[in-house]
Amino acid sequence: MNEKAIYDLTYGLFLIGSKAEEKENICVVNTVMQVAGSPTRVTLSCINGNLTPELIKASGYFTAAILDETVEFDTFKQFGLQHGSDVNKLEGYDVEHDVNGIPFLKTNACSVLSCKVISCQDLGSHTLFIAEVVDAEKFSDSRPVTYAEYHSRIKPKRSTKETPKEIIGWKCTICGYVYEGAELPEDFTCPWCGHPASDFEPVYKE
Repeated sequence: MNEKAIYDLTYGLFLIGSKAEEKENICVVNTVMQVAGSPTRVTLSCINGNLTPELIKASGYFTAAILDETVEFDTFKQFGLQHGSDVNKLEGYDVEHDVNGIPFLKTNACSVLSCKVISCQDLGSHTLFIAEVVDAEKFSDSRPVTYAEYHSRIKPKRSTKETPKEIIGWKCTICGYVYEGAELPEDFTCPWCGHPASDFEPVYKE
C-alpha cells in the first residue's frame, strides 16, 4: 500500500487548545471534521499518550483554531514536535481564552471553534471526541491551509546529501516519536501517530 495516497485526502490543520485545572496546552492535529449541522457538531481525533486527550477528558471542552496559508514550519515544531508534559508550549505566545476558558491562538489562524464534548471513544492509537460547537469566531478571510500543502510546501524536504555524522535514530516529524537505530525500515509506521517512514528525519550522534 502506498501510504502517501492518504495525503490526498483534504484535511485541514488545527491548533487544539485544552485546559484542566491550571494546566493548559495546545497541539497540532489534522483531524477535525464537521459531522452535523443542527446543532453543529464536529469530531476530533487525538493521539493517546499525548497530554491533549487527557486534558479534554478532564474538562469536557476544547478549542480548534483553523490554521491558514501564512503558517510556517516553526508552528508545527512548537506545537507538534514537543510534548506538553515536558515543556510549556504556550510560553512567550499571546494566548487568548474562549467562553469556556480554554486557550487558543489567533496567530496564523483564520478562525476558532469553541467545542463542548458530547461523547468520546477509544480507538486504540487515538481517542475520538464528538463535540458541539458552542461558539465560533472568524479572524480573517485568509485561506485555510491543507494537510497536502504541509507535505508539499511547508515541511522541510528530507536531505539526500551524504553526511559524515553518525545516525543513531529517526524522529517522526508529526508527533515526535523516536525510533532507535541507524536504519529505519522502509515499511515502518509510527506507533504513536501511524505515519510512514517518509515522515521521519534522522537523529545524529552529538
